[in-house]
Amino acid sequence: MSTNGLEVFDKTLHTTNTWLKEIMEILGPDRHVAWHVLGAVLRAVRDRIPLELSAHLSAELPLLVRGLFYDQWHPATAPERYRSLDEFLQHVDTNLRSTRPVDPEDAVRAVFTVLTRHLPDGQLEKVRHALPEDVRAIWPERSSLGDRTRVELEIDENRLAREA
Repeated sequence: MSTNGLEVFDKTLHTTNTWLKEIMEILGPDRHVAWHVLGAVLRAVRDRIPLELSAHLSAELPLLVRGLFYDQWHPATAPERYRSLDEFLQHVDTNLRSTRPVDPEDAVRAVFTVLTRHLPDGQLEKVRHALPEDVRAIWPERSSLGDRTRVELEIDENRLAREA
């Protein structure tokens, strides 16, 4: 039996909440921030990759997240040509200004980690390949470290080093 009247709504709410929870496990327990981080990073990816690839990527996203992905989209200007990680992070940072301060690189790593966990490898490889090399370098690959990816471990190590 459906909680919200349609099974598709229940599924997208459940999956979206799972993704937000995973982002919060990395960045801290603020669902509002996790939602903004997810949108900012997805839109930065969307704006950098070719239109056709954007459409294929969006088809893999939960319905609710797909709406976030297409929010503020101007397909006539796509794709933009960020050529470096710094330009990519600046785009993300600009989209995070309406929320509490979040390190844009940590935000990108958190969302890339969630995408790596939940999207098909073939689709992820196409998206990675469309991004600049230094952006690809911070995108984690599935690892044999259990549920934690290499990026999550690096973020934890960086956080511990800053606190020391």
